[in-house]
Amino acid sequence: MDLGISGKKAIICAGSKGLGRGCAQALAEAGVNLVINARSSGPLEETAEALRGFGVSVTTVAADITSQEGRNAVLAACPAPDILVNNAGGPPPGMWSDWEREDFIAALDANMLTPIALMKACLPGMMERGWGRVVNITSQSVKSPIPVLGLSNAARAGLTGYVAGTARQVAPHGVTINNLLPGIHDTDRATALDSGVSRAENISMEDARAKREATIPARRYGTSEEFGAMCAFLCSERAGFIVGQNILLDGGAVNATL
Repeated sequence: MDLGISGKKAIICAGSKGLGRGCAQALAEAGVNLVINARSSGPLEETAEALRGFGVSVTTVAADITSQEGRNAVLAACPAPDILVNNAGGPPPGMWSDWEREDFIAALDANMLTPIALMKACLPGMMERGWGRVVNITSQSVKSPIPVLGLSNAARAGLTGYVAGTARQVAPHGVTINNLLPGIHDTDRATALDSGVSRAENISMEDARAKREATIPARRYGTSEEFGAMCAFLCSERAGFIVGQNILLDGGAVNATL
């Protein structure tokens, strides 16, 4: 399927690894020119070199996207993006009794306020040009909270509420905003969570992963390629009637009718 976005410009946050890289690769395959961001320059440059193999322009910005300086650097590299993919690593797991105010502020900064700031910077230009796509990578915990991820539950639910109203306000101008809600995918984040289970329960990493896979109807972890393909579709010309939606990619892990 021709997604109709060849030659468009996209900002991909946290695009050097995992789900962000999956999104960047799918968009590169569709002919989109990229600005990709990550904190570490080494993996970022390796990813950029691979993505240039699709014949697109790839600019790298090594910076902390959760800081104002980092956001300024990314926006300076791509001041008029057609596509924005918001992504940032999730806060650490724990229990309700572990978290203090500063823990919640850090989670909100990374997983709610940073994507909101980037949307505020990018949406006016998209609206003026009459076309734009924003995809926020959130979590399945928005629909089915995960007890040990309370910081993530709170921050991402806040972003979801913001998007619900904002998406309807910008839709008349040809701009769509949607959220992708990943379950467990085969990324560094999954490895970190499995490591926590392995230590807490004194079991092997293999057993920790098998235990988690058994809770997923698909009986496996998702792949970054699958995730990226859905992101690219939401960014395409074909998805212009999809507005303000929260789309699960979780292998059926969330057991709900709606």
